Amino acid sequence: MDDRFREIRNPKASHNYFIGERFEAGLALVGTEVKAIRDGNAQITESFCRIEKGQVWLYNAHIGEYKFGNFQNHPPRRKRKLLLHRREIHKLIGAIDAGGKTLVPLRIYLKHGLIKIEIALCTGKKLHDKRETLKRKVVMREAEREMRRGR
Repeated sequence: MDDRFREIRNPKASHNYFIGERFEAGLALVGTEVKAIRDGNAQITESFCRIEKGQVWLYNAHIGEYKFGNFQNHPPRRKRKLLLHRREIHKLIGAIDAGGKTLVPLRIYLKHGLIKIEIALCTGKKLHDKRETLKRKVVMREAEREMRRGR
């Protein structure tokens, strides 16, 4: 079961945002959610984080129902609490209140048997920034291809 689970990534994050400071947080989950994540049945592509009343919450993350769960199975798109230290939360509040920043989940992974989520303070990219990033990726891919041919 654990050997199939690597990590769940948010591929749109680096395309839509300039990624700033990263934080590691725990997730407050129920048992069937943990089992579903270990099976790789989760998606954080459209998810985001908000700070409400001094607590950080993860919204719109889809953790599918556990296939062997019964009537106690969890709702797939409920909001989930992120577990951070108080000083980290205050730092996030200060950065978001200063303006232009948002909290975006980057990946969910397993660390010492616990499910963790990596979130980042991000700044949104404009359309021309996204185009520039795509051009840079194409150039790097072509350079790598030429390096392989030269061997």
